[in-house]
Amino acid sequence: MIRIVVADDQLLVRSGFRIILEQQPDFEVCGEAMNGAEAVALVRELDPDVALMDIRMPQLNGLDATRAIVRESPRTRVLVLTTYDLDEYVVAALREGASGYLLKDVNPAELVRCVRAVASGETALAQVVLRRMVDEFLHHDAASADPVIFERLSERERAVLTELTRGMTNAEIAAALVVSPATVKTHVASILSKLGLRDRVQAVILAYETGFAGSGAR
Repeated sequence: MIRIVVADDQLLVRSGFRIILEQQPDFEVCGEAMNGAEAVALVRELDPDVALMDIRMPQLNGLDATRAIVRESPRTRVLVLTTYDLDEYVVAALREGASGYLLKDVNPAELVRCVRAVASGETALAQVVLRRMVDEFLHHDAASADPVIFERLSERERAVLTELTRGMTNAEIAAALVVSPATVKTHVASILSKLGLRDRVQAVILAYETGFAGSGAR
């Protein structure tokens, strides 16, 4: 069972997400929060697998709530789900430790897929978010970053990281590289260990910051 807390200051939005999510037999919405402070408290109390997090909420915004959850309840994965695709929100949410960033116009099937992905430790990024990261990182001077760090990775690990930067799941990477999902999972764990990173989102951010993403490295 994947246990989920939904945080949004609009009751109708929370109710809509609950209806969509609880149509899945293995999903349980175990709590709802109307602001970031409530979200942090609920996550601390209920220890859910995933927290769906809005950005603009009273008392404590979604970015600060994400930071607190990542620090205090690291087992819970945060999936930001908002109407805002502004650059500063996208990058800030991922830097604060969010495992995914979607817009509220996402279709129900994609929402369900992304919740499953985040709960399993994968990354869920809307295509518009990937484009924002390209605009933020690939089109500016990355001279302060050190791409030499990626020399620690094997050729296959660099190929896996390249696919991660495209927002692909383990299953999609496995199909693209003609290996098993279990092999991809092993490669991802090795990438994180060698680069000293917490999760896949940090790996994607590092790849964009250094210019590895888009370099064609494989």
